[in-house]
Amino acid sequence: MLHRGLVILILVFMYFQLNLLLSFSRSFENLDINDSDEAILSMIPAELHKFLSLKPTNSTQTHSNGSDDKIFHISTLNISYIKDRIAQYNLQQRVLNENSFQSLENNSIVIVVQIHDRINYLRYLIVSLAQAPGISHTLLIFSHDYYDEQMNSLVQSIDFCKVIQIFYPYSIQAHPKEFPGEDPKDCPRDMKKEHAVQKKCNNALSPDVHGHYREAKFTQTKHHWWWKANRVFKQLEVTRNHRGLIVMLEEDHYVGRDFIHTLRLMEKTSKESCSHCNVFSLGTYMKTYNYYANSKKVEISPWIGGKHNMGMAFNRSTWMQIVDCATFFCGYDDYNWDWSLQQVSEKCLKQKLHAMVAVAPRVFHIGECGFHHRKNNCRSNSVISRVQQVLKLSRRYFYPDRLILTYSTVPKKTEPSKGNGGWGDKRDHKLCMGMTVG
Repeated sequence: MLHRGLVILILVFMYFQLNLLLSFSRSFENLDINDSDEAILSMIPAELHKFLSLKPTNSTQTHSNGSDDKIFHISTLNISYIKDRIAQYNLQQRVLNENSFQSLENNSIVIVVQIHDRINYLRYLIVSLAQAPGISHTLLIFSHDYYDEQMNSLVQSIDFCKVIQIFYPYSIQAHPKEFPGEDPKDCPRDMKKEHAVQKKCNNALSPDVHGHYREAKFTQTKHHWWWKANRVFKQLEVTRNHRGLIVMLEEDHYVGRDFIHTLRLMEKTSKESCSHCNVFSLGTYMKTYNYYANSKKVEISPWIGGKHNMGMAFNRSTWMQIVDCATFFCGYDDYNWDWSLQQVSEKCLKQKLHAMVAVAPRVFHIGECGFHHRKNNCRSNSVISRVQQVLKLSRRYFYPDRLILTYSTVPKKTEPSKGNGGWGDKRDHKLCMGMTVG
């Protein structure tokens, strides 16, 4: 009788545990949300609403494309002025709020945000960063490849940590009719090589692995990523000797409140239990999250470009190994920096990149529409609202006191034998190597 009662008690306990587990498994796609501006604002502290207000400047006109994910800029600034301003910013290396916060220490976290011109996404990234405890001890670096006064005003309004702006100097905006922009004498993407040679267009002899010629809008992101990393690790006065973690974010990311806490735990856990883990990934592209079951879990895996590129962090030691493979990175025929970096890891590095990945993400991708993503409903509100709801429903499971390691099984082949192309032009290889600081 006692045995039967014990069995029933165990079954009842398991039933309630299973239901509890399922109740906290949140599907990103199926959340019942209110994505109105009012609902989203209600989830954001009133003192941070200032980052969401639009403040047009005299030098830039703006208009919308019918969605609110991106603001298109009709710049009245001439190319010479843009180049001059970019050069001035990069020369001055001015740290905003420098006297309001403590100096950067050797173990401080540096956050680098690569941005283009999607200002609405950037506003929400800034709002999310502002709510993270510990943010005041970080340095926030914004790396621009598009000069715009409205974007500058937004970045320069940040008052919760130290901030510095750097500008990728070889942007399409600053070189619209010449390499690395779109030179009128370049070969069209789909022109056959025989025709290109006859026509004698600039890059006739260097199509990519798929027989296509370069497109500037695709090559820029890889160039910018490589320039930014070299700039931060080797050229900026404030970071060139820094040995702490560098976190890589993008303008269409959104961070959870405990992302700094979790990153610190990952760093501590790697020293204690995973000495070969040299990259920390805070984001994931999964659509279903279970913070009840997974808030303490991290997965150990070889670094895979398409999976572990969101909210990734590494230190100077890892970067010095990567930059030693500059020739491989710059010459690999793939316009994606992450796929190129994966090939560096697999075929060049002595110690491959191994990621410690947060199973319950602390960085989210809110850019549903943009470079690689085109959807019928390109409204940023929808995704932002879903992220807010996931974070709200899961907040009791944030700030874990420890991490639990799990190990992934890796397929034998993680990528096609040849790259995605778009990077066959010898001029791109040369520019990339020219930006390398060993």
